[in-house]
Amino acid sequence: METAVPAQMKRNLFLLACCQAVGQASNTMMFTATALSVVTFMHDRELATLPITMRHLGIMLSVFPASLLMQRFGRRLGFQTGSIMGMIGATASAIGLYDANFPLMCLGGLILGYSTANLQMYRFAAVELAPLDMRAKAISWVTSGGVVAGVLGPSLARWTHDQWVPLYLGTYAAMVVLHMIVFTILAFIRFPPPVPTTPVTGSSDPTARPLWVIATQPRFCVAVIAGMIAYGTMSFLMSASPLAIVGCGLPHTEAHWVIFLHVMGMFLPSFFTGNLIQRFGVTTIMLVGIALLLTGVFAGLSGMTDWHFRVALTVNGVGWNFLFVGATTLVSTTYRPSERGKTQAMNDFLVFGTTATSSFFAGVLQERMGWFALNWFSLTLLAVALVAVLWLRFQKPREALA
Repeated sequence: METAVPAQMKRNLFLLACCQAVGQASNTMMFTATALSVVTFMHDRELATLPITMRHLGIMLSVFPASLLMQRFGRRLGFQTGSIMGMIGATASAIGLYDANFPLMCLGGLILGYSTANLQMYRFAAVELAPLDMRAKAISWVTSGGVVAGVLGPSLARWTHDQWVPLYLGTYAAMVVLHMIVFTILAFIRFPPPVPTTPVTGSSDPTARPLWVIATQPRFCVAVIAGMIAYGTMSFLMSASPLAIVGCGLPHTEAHWVIFLHVMGMFLPSFFTGNLIQRFGVTTIMLVGIALLLTGVFAGLSGMTDWHFRVALTVNGVGWNFLFVGATTLVSTTYRPSERGKTQAMNDFLVFGTTATSSFFAGVLQERMGWFALNWFSLTLLAVALVAVLWLRFQKPREALA
């Protein structure tokens, strides 16, 4: 009997990592395809990343309803609802591309935002599938599913982008299939039952704290700031990189290759990030993540050859992993089970509000000011994260939540 629980836990985490792999592959395909597909029928390149911005806006608007749906009815129903929205959003984007209908592509991005909001909550579901002392490892294991996504997403984008006319129509069709696969895998995961709630308070725990009390904890504030800047900086540079690469005269396939290296950088470290956090502490790993993100920015400022893009985006991905997994681990210590829905939703609302803004300005600044300006602006964001994490590191340690 003692081995049954670990075996079940490993099975659930493995299947959740598979969902992460397939779902994140679809997400990567959208990043790869969107800007380059839009410019096939629109001459205004400044708006080429707008569907990605709408996706981030969709995430921001979806995190509260998606999280509260899961709090009340369970993770499986919530995640499968996200998969259905992914199918609808990818279909809308494909129709928009086929008809050269930019507003419909933006609507597709907005709908895909609901699906991505659910995808981002896999890391919180991982925490609930593992013992308390394995939080960082569980987050890291599930996040490692992105390694498969790093191979599968760009590979599918390369294979499908010119299969149908117009370019990238086949890519959106493949995204629909991937969401169908995720929907199926979710049926085999045994999630914990939802915490009972009452209609008035939204929780059966009379000691549950108001959201503002949770959100003003120093650990929560620093975790959110770090998560916002990790995702914001990553999205800022990742969204603009295909336009910058093609704008330099490099081929479309180089953009696919750079995104592949970037995604591998984002998720390959997940095999050991959890162990590093347990050994060296969460703030230490977050500081290493900031240092790596800074290194990626300096690589981007050093030149615009294929290898400059490859190194800059790869190191950017590794830095994102350390900083974001650390931030997620930190935020998971700031709430009780009865408070998880609203706390996780607030965290992701703020994080993806930042990414919505950064992805929109990525296209505008890339066209008006160029790749170097984007990298210089990223330095300012990372300086804020550095100050916040250092401040928390030198605070007196607080007891963990009961």
